[in-house]
Amino acid sequence: MPFVGEILKYRSVSIVGLAKNAGKTECLNYILKRLPLDYFNVAVTSIGIDGESLDQVTSTAKPEITLREGMFFGTSEKHYRQRKLLSELFDVSDETTAIGRVVTAKALSEGKVLLSGPSSASALKRWMSSLDRIGIDLVLVDGALSRLSTASPAVSEAMVLSTGAAFSANIKDLVSKTAYVVELIGLPLYCGPEPEARISSFSDLSGETIRECQVLEVEGALTDRLLQVVKNELQNGEKELVVSDFTRIFASQDLYRAFIKRGGKISVRMKSRLLAVCVNPVAPNGIVLDSDVLCGTLSEKIGLRVYDIVKNVY
Repeated sequence: MPFVGEILKYRSVSIVGLAKNAGKTECLNYILKRLPLDYFNVAVTSIGIDGESLDQVTSTAKPEITLREGMFFGTSEKHYRQRKLLSELFDVSDETTAIGRVVTAKALSEGKVLLSGPSSASALKRWMSSLDRIGIDLVLVDGALSRLSTASPAVSEAMVLSTGAAFSANIKDLVSKTAYVVELIGLPLYCGPEPEARISSFSDLSGETIRECQVLEVEGALTDRLLQVVKNELQNGEKELVVSDFTRIFASQDLYRAFIKRGGKISVRMKSRLLAVCVNPVAPNGIVLDSDVLCGTLSEKIGLRVYDIVKNVY
């Protein structure tokens, strides 16, 4: 599929699922199977624990992560000992997770591995920087459940989004929710003058500062509470909110839409590149959505091609 070739243009790419069992691991395996390794050094890790054969929450079967010979990987000491492949140890980091230090190694044979890498975005960035000395061309990061921080442009340059029936069993609702995330990813970069004031969810939100300023820098997260206060002042003139990146926006879709409809704007300091949207039409509870309808409806809504990885493997 075309997006695999696009991945080669970046130094770091996150694979992010909008829900557990949304097909993120299938998507990662699809990519790993097709990357060229004869002239390209690839490393992979996860900010959570991934690669289990059995889901710890739903007790349903999960696809394991399969590495090819020559791939580098980062995981905890515990899961490194449990690997099902031959490997060469490159580094044992001072960075620790709940289950041990982060180990960096190279696969000397094809096999399966549990990935449980750095446990925070800052630790992940440090680990990725440490790979420069061994000549890594591309780092793939498997994002953990509900932790879009791995998709922040401060961490990775580009991303692949995975969604599906596990996120919502209704196609209309699923398309709407996914399109909202895609819209946030596509928010424009802020290119104007220095914002007149800084606000946060923890500041005094009396409205006076907001009324006096047209452009406001949001420190930390943009929450419903903060967005509602700014929305209430829109009758006094257009307001633009500047956030660090889309992963810092936690406002509900309804409030966001109402804010934009009233004339508000939101822009970002850093922007990530969305390379593809992949879907898993099957939910763990047995619900199966029509793949063609889902892919077609979502593609039309977001203006991007949508892939069902399992159905269209070739």
